[in-house]
Amino acid sequence: MKNIGTILATSLLSGVVTLGSYKLFFEHDSFLNNSNTITTTAPFRNVANTAFEAPNFKLAAEKTIHAVVHVKNVSFRNAPRNPIMEYFYGYQGGNKTYAQVGTGSGVIISEDGYIVTNNHVIQNANELEITLNDNRTFKAKLIGTDSKMDIALLKIDTHEKLPFASFADSDAISVGDWVLAVGNPYNLTSTVTAGIVSAKARNLSENGIQSFIQTDAAVNPGNSGGALVNGNGDLIGINTMISSATGSYVGYSFAIPSNMTRKIVNDLMEYGKVQQGILGVQGYEINSQVAAENKLNFKQGFYVESVTKNSGAEHAGLKKGDIIYKIDNKGINSFLDLNSIIATKRPNDEVKVSLKRNNQDKEFLVTLSKKEIAEIQFNGFEIENLSSTEQKALGINYGVKINGISNERYKPYEGELKNAIILAVNGSKIQNTEHANEILSKLNQQQLRIDLITPKGERLRLIL
Repeated sequence: MKNIGTILATSLLSGVVTLGSYKLFFEHDSFLNNSNTITTTAPFRNVANTAFEAPNFKLAAEKTIHAVVHVKNVSFRNAPRNPIMEYFYGYQGGNKTYAQVGTGSGVIISEDGYIVTNNHVIQNANELEITLNDNRTFKAKLIGTDSKMDIALLKIDTHEKLPFASFADSDAISVGDWVLAVGNPYNLTSTVTAGIVSAKARNLSENGIQSFIQTDAAVNPGNSGGALVNGNGDLIGINTMISSATGSYVGYSFAIPSNMTRKIVNDLMEYGKVQQGILGVQGYEINSQVAAENKLNFKQGFYVESVTKNSGAEHAGLKKGDIIYKIDNKGINSFLDLNSIIATKRPNDEVKVSLKRNNQDKEFLVTLSKKEIAEIQFNGFEIENLSSTEQKALGINYGVKINGISNERYKPYEGELKNAIILAVNGSKIQNTEHANEILSKLNQQQLRIDLITPKGERLRLIL
């Protein structure tokens, strides 16, 4: 009995030692590792495992497809005579006329048959034909165009009221909002694709005046002039281009905002041409370099380098050195932001300009001036647009004219430079005063290389 008790006690003691050793050596890393070890774990949040539910575009698509039309552009070209073909095959006669056909899309915007499309869809057309979603066809009349903004307005006559798309506020959309693109790619009528707003205020034009909505909704050749609509089926843009090396959709498409489109359409209906107002300031957007050079505390906005004489900005009291950061309570970070707002206004419209002057907030009410009569201060030169007669006489379709010089450095040369034609700045052809202003706003006080024609017809290059 005594031996059994000894064995039992020994076994119990061994178990205790074994358990203690495990606890000491294996569960406590600090015993094996003299360094302090901190173990971190990812925070855990108990989130319900719910599946993403895609929006239903059925009603928006049904509402839109009946307002989108097929646009057929027919132009006639003369083919020159082919002497070789005449010699071998006996072809006779003069030049042969043949028809060239282009297609695109359009959007009905009123029940009485007004249709908006892209200018490039109908450009050089001799005949325009519209096909509705129910396959009825009509001859269309061109009401007016804005080639710069790539918008055209057409009209068809019908005795019935037509379905149409209602304009929505394109400024109200946000990046990430769902949108539909409706059009006729590759002559496939009533095609609907979906995507999101990828970006706003994209500048893809050479003159820096366009402000596009970028989406990832599939848009292909033939979609031009079609509708970009929101989830309610309301018009927020006119699809106009894609960015692609192949000419087909690769994930990027662009639309002219509805606010811009509506303003152009209203002008064409009422006046027959676009009414363009100007604020009357020139300058460039603020960045860290500009802020440091001018000792500015404000790091965003549009820096006013000069104010146009007799413009609304001058009459309201705007000055060189002002930093515009809002117009009508909309943020301004660049010339494009400023111009995209002003482009939706007409001459004599009033806008509220919020700015910083000596790092203090100020507000001014500015009445927009007429673009046609404005002279622009371009780095000390007063310039204006060339008339079509002047362009024809010079054999060019671009350039601006110097009316005077306010820069004292060039005053001694005023007699030679007044009435000279500025052709290009830093290698970029100047289309008009607005383009000149945009070029200057991008340079941020860099050196300027100006190519011009003097009144005597001599070509000069100035380095400023």
